[in-house]
Amino acid sequence: IAFRLKQDTSPIADYFEQATILFSDIVGFTPIAARVSPIELVNLLNQVFSKFDYLAEFYGLEKIKTIGDAYMVAGGLPVPQENHAEAIADMALDMQQEIDKFQTDMGDKFKIRIGINTGPAVAGVIGTKKFIYDLWGDAVNVASRMESSGKAGKIQVTATTYELLKDKYIFQERGLTSVKGRGKMVTYWLLGKKSLEFKSQKSKVKS
Repeated sequence: IAFRLKQDTSPIADYFEQATILFSDIVGFTPIAARVSPIELVNLLNQVFSKFDYLAEFYGLEKIKTIGDAYMVAGGLPVPQENHAEAIADMALDMQQEIDKFQTDMGDKFKIRIGINTGPAVAGVIGTKKFIYDLWGDAVNVASRMESSGKAGKIQVTATTYELLKDKYIFQERGLTSVKGRGKMVTYWLLGKKSLEFKSQKSKVKS
């Protein structure tokens, strides 16, 4: 992306037929922010997001941006990735484990809400100042809604993402969920990854 910006001043926009997008948000962040000093707050956020950055790099994902206490990451772009949905799911599960390790000096524990969706997206850089690589599209909006309509400590995914992951991960159907701008949608809670033993037992039942 940086090389393309140096070579061409026109806006960069690439279409990706399928990407998986994750949004996370720290639940109850505003009241926590009111109880601690700005310096402690920034230090804590830096520690949390640095850990998330490490996970994104580990799973070959693209960190898109942070806004306040929100974190956005995507798989399958800018370089196509066959297992983008799995990589995002693995990162989401790790994020849940990592966030439990953080707390303020006053003992406030952090909890995050995570939302995931898979679908087409446009990625690129627009503007002339402070270039930021960003994503656009309905799939991105739905991923954001999965986060905002979720619950603390849970990972909510769409049916599209569920279909890609159901053979390797453990889910609980949430049922019909009201999603802003989309009406009612069937969504699922991502609970964990199936063990090799679980898969083996399942294959024996099928056979």
